Amino acid sequence: MTTTWDTVVIGGGLAGLIGAIEVAQGGRKVLLLEKSSRLGGRAMTNKKHGVHLNLGGHALYKAGEAYRILRELGIHIEGGAPSSRVKALWHHELMPMPATPASMLTSKLLTWSGKWGLMRLMIKLSSSDINKQGVVTVREWAEREIADPMVRHIFYALCRTATYSHDTDHLLAGPALVQVKRSLKGVLYPHGGWQTIVDQLREKAAKVGVHIRGNASVKEIVHEHGNVQGVRLADNELIQARSVLSTASPSEIHQMVRGAERTQLQQWREEARPSKAACLDIGLRKLPVKDRDIMLALDQPIFFSHHTLNAKLSDDGTLVVHLIKYNGPGESDPKADEDILTAIMRTLHPGWEKEVVTKQFLPNMTVVHDTLHKGRSNLQTGPSVEGILGLYVAGDWVSHGEMLADASAASARRAAVAILTKKQ
Repeated sequence: MTTTWDTVVIGGGLAGLIGAIEVAQGGRKVLLLEKSSRLGGRAMTNKKHGVHLNLGGHALYKAGEAYRILRELGIHIEGGAPSSRVKALWHHELMPMPATPASMLTSKLLTWSGKWGLMRLMIKLSSSDINKQGVVTVREWAEREIADPMVRHIFYALCRTATYSHDTDHLLAGPALVQVKRSLKGVLYPHGGWQTIVDQLREKAAKVGVHIRGNASVKEIVHEHGNVQGVRLADNELIQARSVLSTASPSEIHQMVRGAERTQLQQWREEARPSKAACLDIGLRKLPVKDRDIMLALDQPIFFSHHTLNAKLSDDGTLVVHLIKYNGPGESDPKADEDILTAIMRTLHPGWEKEVVTKQFLPNMTVVHDTLHKGRSNLQTGPSVEGILGLYVAGDWVSHGEMLADASAASARRAAVAILTKKQ
């Protein structure tokens, strides 16, 4: 069986849906292929016992590209912000995080010189040219700019939480600082979870004429004489297309392309430095301790947030909390990670096990397929693939400085623009 399309989009996650919509809005005939039975990728939300659980931690930055692009596409986003009363965990002791001028002055975490150092850091983070750091890592920047060791611990915790990455020796300071700045300007937890965004994107895609096929696994991106011809599915069905937009990971797209070792795809695969995490989401009848809604561990790469403080994520008022252990690019022991996260939960909310309605543990979850790290040869990836005309990439790793969902949305738009300006 052979069919022909203007553009085939591989992957039905955030980047794939946005890219497909924008290409279809440009008047092209678009087919979106998703290997699973559900759309959304890591933006899916699982519903268990009436509780909406995202696939790990998800925050939408109101000053970021994803929020702006989704709004421009007519996606209606409602939600709530996390608590502004943040706890810090230091050597198993909980204390208020110095987040305001008043709390900085009264903080037991910091010496007087540290308090002034933290104030200076906040001023630096508000700078308009904070992204102009060159090829400098987060650690190099912190060692140069922050004298007080405890202020550096606070800074690293803010970086982990904003970037979902625990890789200070490699993560570039410029993009990380921009991400921290965005997080301080406003974070949104969507009502109903990220599935509400995915569902609206699916409806929008159908409305503009995108044809969607689930359970369609792409085996090969077919190209001849330097030009894309289409894709071949796992069942050997050939789908002809003038352009292909892949939202797969660097390793996955490398496997799909014959002769990938002679293209940019080889470099992207070899240089990829993913970010991984262990995530524990819990539905609770109640929280045992009042006003412990958000916590940053300063001596461990761990973050806790009570999502339903201001966001609706259950049908019956069940509370939803999220814990994440940032693991960086390497693998970790799932059982050890789960034990660490449950122990942190006991520190925050003793007796929480008696209130459990449902829970979900995701070990070694890939948060980003490639971070903006010092080892990348080119800090602006895609949207086109040199050497194969008509092949484009998008996703959380296809960045021009953006991170996470912002990179997915921005790269999808760049790819769509490139496809629409390509001669037919």
